[in-house]
Parts: sequence; C-alpha cells; structure tokens
Amino acid sequence: MSGSSGSESLLAPKNLSAFLLVSLIWGGTWLVIRDQISSVPPTWSICYRFVVASAGMFALAKLRGEPFRLLPGAGKWVLALAVFQFSLNFGFVYRAEGYVTSGLVAVIFSLLVVPNAVLGKIYLGQPIRREFVVGSSIAAIGVAMLFAQEYRASPATLGEVLLGAALCIGGILSASFANILQATDGAKRQPLLTLLAWSMLGGAVLNAVVALLLEGPPQFDPRPSYALGVVYLGLAGSVVTFPLYYGLVRKVGAGTAAYSSVIVPVVAMILSTLFEGFVWGPLPAAGAAITLVGMVVAMRTRSAPPPRRATPEP
Repeated sequence: MSGSSGSESLLAPKNLSAFLLVSLIWGGTWLVIRDQISSVPPTWSICYRFVVASAGMFALAKLRGEPFRLLPGAGKWVLALAVFQFSLNFGFVYRAEGYVTSGLVAVIFSLLVVPNAVLGKIYLGQPIRREFVVGSSIAAIGVAMLFAQEYRASPATLGEVLLGAALCIGGILSASFANILQATDGAKRQPLLTLLAWSMLGGAVLNAVVALLLEGPPQFDPRPSYALGVVYLGLAGSVVTFPLYYGLVRKVGAGTAAYSSVIVPVVAMILSTLFEGFVWGPLPAAGAAITLVGMVVAMRTRSAPPPRRATPEP
C-alpha cells in the first residue's frame, strides 16, 4: 500500500468543523445502538442501518455529481471496506454493547487513535510527531479515568467486561485497517462517496448473509423509536459522518483524525447526563478535562513534510 501523509492542520476551520460534527454525531450513536440491540439481533440491525446508509450515500453522490460507477479495479477496495468497516467493525461493536454499557464501549473505542497512528506511519508514511505522542499520553490518563468511572458504574461482571473489551478491540483493529486502506493511493483514485455507497451496500449484503446463518429469518421491531433509530444511524451516523471522517484521515492523517474517538466518550457521557441521569463526580469530570487538554496538545502540529512513499501498492 502507499499513500500520502496528512499535510493539513486539524485546526483549520473546515477540518475542525468536520471533526467536531463527527464527534458530536458519533457521541450520540451509542445510546441509539443500545436500543437497537434490545429487541432485534445485532446483525439484522446493522444490516438495516447500511441498507438505509447505502441508499442515502448513493443519493448524496448523485447530488454532488459523483459518477455511479467506480474506476476499474475498485472491487477489492469495495470488498475490503465492506468486510472490515461495515461488517466486522460494527459486528464487534454492537455485540460488545450486549455485555458492557455503551459508555464503556465508547471509552474503550477511543484506543482507535493508537493503531491508526502506527499503521498510518507504516503504510502511509504519516509522521508520528512529538506533540501527538505527548498529547496522546495526556489523553490516555483522562480516558483511563473515564474507563474507571464507567467500570465502577457498570453492572457487568469481570468476565463480561473482559469479553466486551475483547469485542471492542476486534472492532478497533477492523476499523483501523479500513481507515488506512481507504487512504491509500489506489482507494483515493476512486470517487469517495461512490466508493462508500457501494461499500455500505456490500456491508448490508454481508450482514444479511451472516444474520441468516446465525440469527435466522429477518426480525424487525415495530416500535417507531426502533425505525427512527435505524434511520438516524443510517443517515446521520453514517452518510453524514463517514465522508467527513475519511476526508479528515486523508487530510490530517489517520492518527489525528482518530481523536474523534477520544472526544466521543465525553460527548456520550454528557448525553447520558441529559437522558439517562448520569451524575458527574470528580473522577469523570477530571478525566474529561484531561482528555480535552491532551487532544489540544496533540493537535498542535505543524504542517507535515512532503509525502513519503511506503511499500509499493500491490
């Protein structure tokens, strides 16, 4: 694989606004996912989400003037994103919420910044700067404090927490691989919205096959809140966010873009305060503050040097 290093600053107004919007929307998806898996098997809920998302992404691509067809050789990128981003990643995450609280899943998933930075360095030549390492170390302390609070508040047993954490790690690695893959030169030659639309449709098909094999015939919850949740996750949680997030990966680097996953737990806990009665104490408040300080330090990076080639693309 090969690619270019992120050369833009996350603090540039356009990039920062995209980063904040992605963080806010994804911070609100955890509560919705919890409701989605309460009455319908996870894989069917994921399938419905990406049926809606693919339709929305095709419509957005049409609106933005992108072609319906991809360039020759796009099949491998579509299949890889469908498998790793829109099947494995979400399969792991949805199942993790069956064992631990949504807040705990959000906190664990903030570790995405680590493999994104490492794989971005290896495959895309994106530098890991000193500010990023220092900021990430500071943020890690804040995330650990949030994790401690969520673990103490979780009704799950130690075994359930460990299983939930293992599922989260599977989701993190799958998502990180997809993040890096779509930023390679081969994937970047494809129109982004069209690539995402076909990948989401492929993800919906893959999830339907897995659901039929593991969970039986299609199941659907007739509650309006369930249907609205599918639409929210498909449109706001996927069609709006993935083009913005993948655009950030390409512009500012995979590690820096993944800082959205560090902010998401803070947003999720704020929403939990509003809708679930979560009470802030000294530990989570300090953890949230330290996490934000770490993110600010990590974002204080200068423009990256000219792109450096990594290993040739297969």
